[in-house]
Amino acid sequence: MSQTTNSIAASESDVAAAADRLAAAAATGVPCAPVRELIGADDLAAAYAVQQRVNDGRLAAGARVVGRKIGLTSVAVQQQLGVNQPDLGVLFDDMDFANGSDIPMSRLIQPKIEGEVGFVLAADLAEGPLDAAQVRGAIDYAVAALEICDSRVENWDIRFGDTVADNASSGVYVLGTERRTLDEVTPVDVTMSMEVDGVEVSSGTGAACLGDPIEAVVWLARAARDLGQPLLAGQVILSGALGPMASVAAGNTVTVTVSGLGTVTARFVEEKEA
Repeated sequence: MSQTTNSIAASESDVAAAADRLAAAAATGVPCAPVRELIGADDLAAAYAVQQRVNDGRLAAGARVVGRKIGLTSVAVQQQLGVNQPDLGVLFDDMDFANGSDIPMSRLIQPKIEGEVGFVLAADLAEGPLDAAQVRGAIDYAVAALEICDSRVENWDIRFGDTVADNASSGVYVLGTERRTLDEVTPVDVTMSMEVDGVEVSSGTGAACLGDPIEAVVWLARAARDLGQPLLAGQVILSGALGPMASVAAGNTVTVTVSGLGTVTARFVEEKEA
């Protein structure tokens, strides 16, 4: 997308300072001041440069890329955060928790939860028109997904540049175990309900995700290719929230139910059990 490939207005030193600020917050668990004061609120090229610099550090430390996430696809979430377009982030292997897992709060700073449709790709999305037909053909299966977003920026005081720089406010994620092909489920038609300790805190439909989760993946495939990192076979895709995000705390059990895809659940615990 052209929005991800514009020339960078921020200086290299500002990009480096922003990346260092976010990396330090992630390492210490202490949230930081917004990075927009360094790179601007709307300089997407600078924001993606910061994201890449932070992610390069993770890769150098041994992390492995397993997929991508699309952020800010729901109008409700966009309104919550004061933005009006999606963004993308990278999923690493250590972000993946099995369905029913205990998730230690020590992994997170100020988590918020979202119910989504997740996809796993059977083919690369690197060449061609990257339209809906090609994307549909590249998807192996869909699953219910619980995304635990997180922000290294204090009090979620973010604008678009902040969340892009912060790997699209990624935290960890959980995928359901009921795998369905696109012959078995139509993502735009699904309904989602998310409960915390048995009380519904968010609901929505597939149409809330950029009009259709498949169209969200179309956007992602094109944006990822423009950034020089196209989507690849085997990767996990979190296609975006189907309803408003909600806060979560230690002791909470979260369950997301997506029609046609079953449920996915996780419990948040104060300390990781030995």
